[in-house]
Amino acid sequence: MVHQRASDRIPSLFLLTLGLIYVASGYNSLGGSSSVLHQVHKDPCYDENGNPRKCIPEFVNAAFGMAVRASSTCGEPPSRYCVMSDGSGGERERVCFICDATHPKRHHPPEFLTDLNNPNNLTCWQSEPYVQHPNNVTLHLALGKRFELTYVSLQFCSARPDSMAIYKSQDYGKSWQPYQYYSSQCRKMYGVSNRAVITKQNEQEALCTDSESSIEPTTGGRVSFSTMDGRPSGYEFDTSPVLQDWVTATDIRVVFNRLNTFGDEQEDMARDSYYYSVSDFAVGGRCKCNGHASRCIQNKEGKLQCDCRHNTAGAECDKCKPFHYDRPWARATEKEANECVPCNCNLHARKCRFNNELYDLSGRVSGGVCLKCRHFTAGRNCHYCKEGYYRDQSKAITHRKVCKACECHLVGASGTVCNQTTGQCPCKDGVAGLTCNRCAKGYTQTRSPIVPCAKTTPEPVERTTPEPSAGKECKKCKGDKRSVSVSKYCKKDYAVQAQILSREQTGEWFKFTINVMTVYKHGQKKLKRGDQLLYVPVNDINCKCPKLRLGKNYLIIGNEKKSGGPNGLVADGKSYVIPWRDDWSRRMRKLQRKARKSC
Repeated sequence: MVHQRASDRIPSLFLLTLGLIYVASGYNSLGGSSSVLHQVHKDPCYDENGNPRKCIPEFVNAAFGMAVRASSTCGEPPSRYCVMSDGSGGERERVCFICDATHPKRHHPPEFLTDLNNPNNLTCWQSEPYVQHPNNVTLHLALGKRFELTYVSLQFCSARPDSMAIYKSQDYGKSWQPYQYYSSQCRKMYGVSNRAVITKQNEQEALCTDSESSIEPTTGGRVSFSTMDGRPSGYEFDTSPVLQDWVTATDIRVVFNRLNTFGDEQEDMARDSYYYSVSDFAVGGRCKCNGHASRCIQNKEGKLQCDCRHNTAGAECDKCKPFHYDRPWARATEKEANECVPCNCNLHARKCRFNNELYDLSGRVSGGVCLKCRHFTAGRNCHYCKEGYYRDQSKAITHRKVCKACECHLVGASGTVCNQTTGQCPCKDGVAGLTCNRCAKGYTQTRSPIVPCAKTTPEPVERTTPEPSAGKECKKCKGDKRSVSVSKYCKKDYAVQAQILSREQTGEWFKFTINVMTVYKHGQKKLKRGDQLLYVPVNDINCKCPKLRLGKNYLIIGNEKKSGGPNGLVADGKSYVIPWRDDWSRRMRKLQRKARKSC
């Protein structure tokens, strides 16, 4: 989109008045801020040291070249209109013409409102004459984006209207707010006094003036409305949200409510001599970017938007761009650029959110909260290691491998969570080491997973493996058969998949600690997964029936108690102790189903 500079469209005196108002708030009629930034720096939004500062787009005529919708245009169909002039004898005479939309030289379309205004070759839009159309005629200008407006100006080819109103919309024409009324009868036409006063309490109130209508209307007159003139906060624009809202608009509507016919409307021959005709419709202002852009550009869809800086985003740079939520968005001022600040996530997160409570608690310094911390980090800033990991002090907090897994020993540690700073695992009594993988001084290793390290005794007792009981010979072991029938399965009390953890001898029995992983069958005692005790006669162990090796997985099918033996799970030469294979899982489920019908 190309905008004509405002200085080419309205009188210099009017621009000077508006310029004085806007310079006070960081605006000027040359575009940019009050210092000549464009001549010194490539990007006006940053100073020579790269520090952010307030920047604003060029001051332009936002209406130049834009389409205007008119509710009435002469020549559709062709019609006659007349111009009143003074004759040689001092009497008023009429000169009539034909307005025809099909004839280029006789057409007066709305495009003439916003073309290049050349005083030596005026092109004028013209409504239908009074005899064909009622008084009310509307001009609608869509700016295509929010602008902060300084003035609305209309240069007339005809006599100025007796009554007209200017409206603005901030939501692309969905709703309208009055900007200014002009009428010789303000209260009658608009219900507004022509003597109303603007204060800080009613800065968004539209006034009605009769100054434009009280002067004898002649051709070539101008109506100029200043959005800032007479508003008390005009010199405090940066700190006045009310006034910032007042000057913001996406659309302008001008409604001509009453022609000025000099009292001739009763004469039929004079009716075609009165109509509305405008040569120039100008709207001066800046593309609204909230101090975070020095220009507006067209996006991929051809719509106008701000070329945002200061880590801002949006059509008006009215929000922070993603991941820059460490402090709330704010409009830039002369004193503070209010640049959006990225969240501090130590390179471990790509998303964050703003938390106002944390921002207040930090003294309004930082309110960003990181989301979905990666690399096993946690915390508001991804600044410590999550549970189960600890900080590698040899690496920077931003390193992707700064957090290491605890790796606590399964037997020596009492848990899997280590100290997140030192990496020290919680060790059982008598166990030492960062991962609890060795016995402390004065302790010796046992084969018990419950008490892996015991205090060293002064006179250790030598342990010997007893020989088979006298008179007892080893018989052929039947418990290691690879097949188990349903009838044999039904005769046993329990069936489990377990891992052998440790063993120790207690008299005529070997006591094994096993980790039960799956329970397929249990008797009177309710079996649970986890550590259980398994008793095997010493003689059967010596005869290697059953064969049990530490650390191995087995399918064990046996009885809970043997006559004269201990209470608990018992395995002997008649039990089935089979090395576990993955395919046994499917076979055991099948055996379970058959046993429900047969046992």
